[in-house]
Amino acid sequence: MTSPQGFLGFWETTGSAKTFTHPLDPALLDAYVPRGARVLDYGCGYGRLTAELAGLGYGAVRGVDVSAALIARGRREHPGLELMRCPGFPLPFEDGAFDAALLFAVLTCVPGDADQTAIVGELGRLVRPGGVLYLSDVPLQSDALNRERYARFAERYGTYGVFETPDGGVFRHHPPERLRGLLREAGFSVQKERVGVVGTLDGRTAERLQLIARREPAAAQSPPGPASG
Repeated sequence: MTSPQGFLGFWETTGSAKTFTHPLDPALLDAYVPRGARVLDYGCGYGRLTAELAGLGYGAVRGVDVSAALIARGRREHPGLELMRCPGFPLPFEDGAFDAALLFAVLTCVPGDADQTAIVGELGRLVRPGGVLYLSDVPLQSDALNRERYARFAERYGTYGVFETPDGGVFRHHPPERLRGLLREAGFSVQKERVGVVGTLDGRTAERLQLIARREPAAAQSPPGPASG
């Protein structure tokens, strides 16, 4: 649930005790990801959704996070899960090793453009052509509280939508087109969008955007043109 490059301290301390609330939509997942799929839960935190996937019958699920504290918590709470701490890229898996990946409320915890691009790009490497990335995150909100803190922290972070919380966290809300663009740049094509409302770490609610994106196959080589002469 954290950036490979920064802001990790919060997730090794205060953040590691949080109760995550961003829910899975099992029906949406089921429509695109069969039970036998190899699934990577990137930014798995303490394995909350990894465990839910296993409970739904997904038997080949692996969770990865950069936070040692969150992975340790996950191993205590879900000793049967395959949870791994991976602090950087590339992750220790072959190209196309997974049929699907989850990226749930991860980019909201990663304020930097380069870190976000690296995460989605790595998932583009790991999800096989034809496989699925299920992204769920928080777009820019329209309420007064969020608009005020976006404006207050925009100069400090250089990005409208990044803000700090009183307990030391740094988060980011996104224009929806940014999320779609990250997927396109990593070789994914959005197949389905769904909006809704979720609980937040501070006990409020926020709108969320879910995107189901399919990994496009490598571009076919164009046949050679006719010889000139």
